[in-house]
Amino acid sequence: MKFIYMFLLIISASMCYAQTPSAEIQIKTAVLAAPEDKRAAAMVYGYDAKGEFVVLRKGTNEMICIADNPNQAGLSVSCYHKDLEPFMARGRALKDEGKSFQEIFDMREAEAKSGKLVMPKQACNLQVYSAKAEDYNATTGEVAKGSFRYVVYIPWATAASTGLPIKPEAPGMPWIMDPGTHRAHIMINPVSKD
Repeated sequence: MKFIYMFLLIISASMCYAQTPSAEIQIKTAVLAAPEDKRAAAMVYGYDAKGEFVVLRKGTNEMICIADNPNQAGLSVSCYHKDLEPFMARGRALKDEGKSFQEIFDMREAEAKSGKLVMPKQACNLQVYSAKAEDYNATTGEVAKGSFRYVVYIPWATAASTGLPIKPEAPGMPWIMDPGTHRAHIMINPVSKD
């Protein structure tokens, strides 16, 4: 019985390893979300063979990229300005604690208002690059079709302060989400090609 248990542990560990692309592939795909001239020097977070979230590459510019989560279908990578890192890191920590989306929102809102959580004083961009599972090869890092979604964080901004609507009124139109909060951001969704 003990032998079978050990065998299953070894198989499970090897399956986890097989599911996690190499650091090289994770970096290659993560930086697809960054502006082309920022890719080579961007910091990259990703996953090790055990599935733990780790730094895959230290960066030398202002961009931080996040590799695709190998446990989710398709490809979804992102890149954001380093001034958003306290906000992002706090969100990851609270999620790891099992907090719900609303609990994370409320806690970060209170911490940002108190000054405990430092939010950027200027607008900061986050870009997400994604593709469907059939359009992404995790072994080679090749993406057949992908699309961008842009999120410009502008804490405490409102529809009145930006002139933006609170919902999109046309495909690809910028709009403001979570206005008046620490998480206020301008959303620019891709226009469907269908």
